[in-house]
Amino acid sequence: MTDLTRRALLAAGAATTALPALAQGSAAPKPWGATPSKRQAAWHMREQYAFIHFSINTFTDREWGYGDESPKLFNPTDFDADQIVAAAKAGGMRGIILTAKHHDGFCLWPTLLTEHCIRNSPYKQGKGDIVGEMEKATRRAGLAFGLYLSPWDRNHAEYGRPAYIDYYRKQVVELCTRYGELFEFWFDGANGGDGYYGGARETRKIDAPKYYNWPSIIALVHQHQPMACTFDPYGADIRWVGNEDGVAGDPCWPTMPAHPYVQSEGNSGVRGAPLWWPAETNTSIRPGWFYHADEDAKVKSPARLLRYFDESVGRGTNMHLNIPPDRRGRVADHDAAVLKSFGEAQAQTYARDLAQGAVAHASAERGRAFAASRVLDGRRDTYWSPPDGDTTPTLTLDLPPNRTFDVIRMREYLPLGVRVTKFAIDLEEAGQWRTVAEHECISAQRIVRLPAPSSARRLRLRILDAPACPAISEISLFRQVQPVPVAPPKVSDPTIIPQRGWSIVTASGPGAEKLIDGDAQTRWTVPAPTAANPASVTVDLGRVLPLAGFSLTPSRTVAKDTAPPRGYVAETSADGKDWSPAATGEFGNIAYALATQRVPFTVRQARYLLLRFDAPAIPAGSMTVAEIGAFTG
Repeated sequence: MTDLTRRALLAAGAATTALPALAQGSAAPKPWGATPSKRQAAWHMREQYAFIHFSINTFTDREWGYGDESPKLFNPTDFDADQIVAAAKAGGMRGIILTAKHHDGFCLWPTLLTEHCIRNSPYKQGKGDIVGEMEKATRRAGLAFGLYLSPWDRNHAEYGRPAYIDYYRKQVVELCTRYGELFEFWFDGANGGDGYYGGARETRKIDAPKYYNWPSIIALVHQHQPMACTFDPYGADIRWVGNEDGVAGDPCWPTMPAHPYVQSEGNSGVRGAPLWWPAETNTSIRPGWFYHADEDAKVKSPARLLRYFDESVGRGTNMHLNIPPDRRGRVADHDAAVLKSFGEAQAQTYARDLAQGAVAHASAERGRAFAASRVLDGRRDTYWSPPDGDTTPTLTLDLPPNRTFDVIRMREYLPLGVRVTKFAIDLEEAGQWRTVAEHECISAQRIVRLPAPSSARRLRLRILDAPACPAISEISLFRQVQPVPVAPPKVSDPTIIPQRGWSIVTASGPGAEKLIDGDAQTRWTVPAPTAANPASVTVDLGRVLPLAGFSLTPSRTVAKDTAPPRGYVAETSADGKDWSPAATGEFGNIAYALATQRVPFTVRQARYLLLRFDAPAIPAGSMTVAEIGAFTG
């Protein structure tokens, strides 16, 4: 993986304002379509960085705090910013984005703008500053630093009124002026709903674009942090990819229409649209964004992180991996081991470009400065390009012998725009050419993974469709080193009932086994239930035990016309014949927070758990659930 050096960043920035002064025989092509700004060009080169969700929710076991939590709850026992940053760096992350304030309004820096902050916590007797400690640790490690500041604040009494916007803008300025250079400033899309709101305890609705006046807030960030890319709202530098599973569209164009974000467009972008608004692909190493002990056995494996890399960085987007510290204030040992395995495998994979030593030749070149050999020189600011009007050229690499590879990486020269619409890759093996890939979009990066290693003597890139002559900056070859498997973790919460030995007794629809497979990426989907025709599932826990509650994890996969359940009826039985009511209620904010719901009830001896659902959380044609868990007293 290419190191993000100061030289590379300067080259990226300069490239947005001036094309390479390499006019040896021909002028450079003219840009086509939208192109990145200086800060967007630098952002593209970061490729992968960490999200750190750590706040009051870590100590309340919630995903979305209500805003009425006491600051005294925030008290990490062994906070270690260097350990958190080291775990991220070991995973190959090149930056850190910290949640300075989540929806609950609790601030991790000692602001004087509110009492709902770290000043009033036991941490360091109110003298601590998590934002400051994380910023210093990040810079010590040589990584970039960014911040998340939730626009929604369920604590603030004036939320939804003009006074809150003044408060929020002051928070933006504090964070942009106290903690050095930021590479990204994150605005969450969750806005408005029920909250504490200074004791009002009510629901407040807002028209987010009108209420926040996003252009003015984005301009405020850039006034103080000109190189910080802003995330999400219309007018920002980067966009949400449209899901929290870490899956970019294939293709995923960096361009979007000049109108407010539409989720159906965000996943794949829109070819030829006028705005350079590239996607950031985010997910968490755990099912939740904050640490929960009952998710210790559900950490993504190193192999799963490799798939995430392919589905984000490999499709030209940036990978944003959440790594939530636990109540100590450290990344859990198992999570750190997974990151280390993944990071070491990737570092070894990309340490040597197996295309070095190849000879490149093309069907056409526009001059020596744009020769085919430019794809092999390891520079981002040079490229191969044919003459204007030649939009379907080919480029061939004659490879050295005994080079075995299974990863092909290509890049376009972004200051000239995304020029390639469709391409194919052929390999010559044993004297025969075969096509191994055909895709749309190269953009910032396209990684093609072969199903089996190849020792081909020649590789050919064929441009099948392009509105302008291509400008290809790189073709590289690598051999994937597989991550070392990490042993299953020990669950730190003894109340969590392992799913080993569980089975589905009955269910109102097929596929219910996915509810107990320990994988939040799989899901059970059934037609939308009603009171007259509810959905239900009965789980056999394998033995009689003291059952004190259940958990339900909704699916985070964005899918049309489906939603998690609105509420639940839970019953238990020791023998599968005589049933007792356990709990009834609604899941709070489940449709939008998509967070694991934990429902306690009076401890009883039980072997069987029956859950019944009578409606989706929002109108939809079907209901989807990812996981069901259980815990003892």
